[in-house]
Amino acid sequence: MTERPVPRWAERLAHAIPFMVLPSGLWRLGLAAGWSMGMVDEAGRPIHAHGWEIGYVVVLSLVSEAVALTAFGLVRRWGEVVPRWIPWIGSRRVPPYAAIVPATLGSLALIAIWGFAFRDVFSDEFLPFGSDAAKALMIACYAPLNLWGPALLVLTWAYYRRRVSSAAPVEPAAV
Repeated sequence: MTERPVPRWAERLAHAIPFMVLPSGLWRLGLAAGWSMGMVDEAGRPIHAHGWEIGYVVVLSLVSEAVALTAFGLVRRWGEVVPRWIPWIGSRRVPPYAAIVPATLGSLALIAIWGFAFRDVFSDEFLPFGSDAAKALMIACYAPLNLWGPALLVLTWAYYRRRVSSAAPVEPAAV
């Protein structure tokens, strides 16, 4: 239970964020599994991940999903009070700006990263694909990442409103 009630829309948005990241991770795991996913080189030959690239793609997919899951900290108790099992700081109150500042900076970084990554998506300057269907699949899998930054920014705003901009913290009723 959080200190103040989390709006239902914020709870739903926190659940949606990992699903915004999942399609791109699954697409990348296809590359790691040995499929070209329709990508071709300059000569039109399918591109495949090899050696360290496979590990990189798998780790990138897992880390991206793990980072997306941190959005739950903005709607859960562990975003307000450090869990007891964490050494030295467990059970301490999380200063609101310790979550707000990184979440805001992360949101802005995601907006910049995915805005830049999609700048040429509908031009001939984009990655080469063997077919329009393969390109459409990749775009469909990566397009939700453009929503990740704005969604996290809105969720951060809701956290700010709940934890900072309201009146004095609500104290539990004495029993």
